[in-house]
Amino acid sequence: MRNYLSLALLVLAATPTFGQSDSANLQVGEGYVTTPDGVRLFYQKVGRGAQLVILPARLFLIRDFRRLAKGRTLIFYDMRDRGRSDAIKDPKKIRIQDDVNDLESIRKHFGIEKPNLIGFSYLGMMVMLYATEFPDHVGRIVQIAPVPRKFDAQYPPDLKASDAGTVPDPAAMKQLEEMEKNGDISTNPREFCEKEWEITRVQLVGDPANAAKLGPSKCDMPNEWPVHLYPHFEASIASIRTLDLPKEKVAGLRIPVLTIHGTRDRNAPYGSGREWAMDVGDGRLVTVPGAAHMSWVEAPDLVFSSIETFLSGVWPAAAERINQLEIAPTKQ
Repeated sequence: MRNYLSLALLVLAATPTFGQSDSANLQVGEGYVTTPDGVRLFYQKVGRGAQLVILPARLFLIRDFRRLAKGRTLIFYDMRDRGRSDAIKDPKKIRIQDDVNDLESIRKHFGIEKPNLIGFSYLGMMVMLYATEFPDHVGRIVQIAPVPRKFDAQYPPDLKASDAGTVPDPAAMKQLEEMEKNGDISTNPREFCEKEWEITRVQLVGDPANAAKLGPSKCDMPNEWPVHLYPHFEASIASIRTLDLPKEKVAGLRIPVLTIHGTRDRNAPYGSGREWAMDVGDGRLVTVPGAAHMSWVEAPDLVFSSIETFLSGVWPAAAERINQLEIAPTKQ
């Protein structure tokens, strides 16, 4: 299976709705924002509060994160070539820099001077890149399970999941590879998508029992079929691989950044979260013990209460300053 599958896994996830009673009656507006290069980005707007938050990756965040809408206006949108946004045939228009530019298009469209940003996975890195380019247009930033600043970053064994090579089940993954070789990815694209989700979703949670909380796949949207996503990630990851985001630029930001990361994350190692929190000028880390890539599924109270507190202008109690990458030994 392609080496970008671990990144592609997150795009299939559909998570359960926590705090549904608080958010079910919120009015949701939707539409499209057209970028300067003619791509339509689908968005949904939740809440009417004074505090404004932009969340890329609408397709797999909105059902859970809409609970943050009390006292806020949340703008969720699908990235280009994803979800319900326009599909793109030209791989040269699927770059991390295009994601940065699209975020700026969303901000301008809604006339938000200094939005707060929430970025998950590779978008946790993307919002930081945006902040280095548009520092005057960012309030606060939340990173959840961010990928490393450098593509090929390596971390000590205790800062990454020990079972990354055995989850998902290698035998099941081999079966998936055979299906792809046999052409099922193209001839039965939705069925292949559903099969991939069935096999790979356990990678997104620390405890396999929590996989059921992830809910159904996003295979009802053709943009999320692997036959479409694999080429998408080839183009996107190629741009990330060559990205140069100097540590000095990150350290020079004067924007509060809260990083949230699970210790058993197999998609983006826990060491990545520690490194971001250590490098950012005004950053802190909330560690979610035992959680994987979608930490809010396994520890919703910790994750959402931390975000709520941070967006209100206060560091959450669980947030810690990181002065060294390695974990200090516990005193006996």
